[in-house]
Amino acid sequence: MSAPYEHLLVEREGPILWITINRPKVLNALSTAAHFELARAFDAYATDDAARVAILTGAGERAFCVGSDLKARLETNADHHPPTGFAGITHRFDLYKPVIAAVNGLALGGGLEVVLTCDLAIAADTAGLGFPEPRVGMLALGGGGLQRIARFLPMKLAMDIVLTGRRIPAAEAKTMGLVNDVVPIAELHDRARALALQLAENAPLSLLASKQVMLQSLAKPDLKAALEATYEAADRAFASEDAIEGQTAFVEKRKPVWKGR
Repeated sequence: MSAPYEHLLVEREGPILWITINRPKVLNALSTAAHFELARAFDAYATDDAARVAILTGAGERAFCVGSDLKARLETNADHHPPTGFAGITHRFDLYKPVIAAVNGLALGGGLEVVLTCDLAIAADTAGLGFPEPRVGMLALGGGGLQRIARFLPMKLAMDIVLTGRRIPAAEAKTMGLVNDVVPIAELHDRARALALQLAENAPLSLLASKQVMLQSLAKPDLKAALEATYEAADRAFASEDAIEGQTAFVEKRKPVWKGR
């Protein structure tokens, strides 16, 4: 975590890794360099055993991320992303540690794609989410927004968001299921921290395995195939020292001491 970042703030708080997009002057829009820095931050998170939960947020109170930096994009008429996708996360399919989005403001275009990619999302009551791409002749495709939202929401709701290009208020976003909770902006970081700590109380291998099973089971053709599939992370969790520790602690009525093995 010691490598310097120009466009991010990366800080460790106990088991939590805070990743803050630090480009508030452009509403935390992402340039090519920012995409690659985020990829590097998530690479580091994936391999840091002490970091149990990541929180992704934006600097300031105006924006979480408004997608691509269009001024930079116009120079080449293309986005240049790392192999792991927009913000270094939308095409990252092997990160089984949990990632929470703390949506501190506007999450538009690629910013909403990132929110959809995160496992959980807490939004400030001032936040707004949407896919305005059709308004500028584009599509929410670079970070898989169209594909994800069609899978995550009822189709009529997904079509509403995509085809109107309108900005969805935070309260409505919660009703739709785009975010888990909405809080006053002054409470956002504390709420995200509390959620992260709640996750971190659980056995790390169990968190990894639970996320892996849920995501990988979706690729199976039907429920029978999903139930009969083998999940490597689940096998590892069941055979771990932590599995014994968790059951022992329950019987002894004490808090477990996780070792991550």
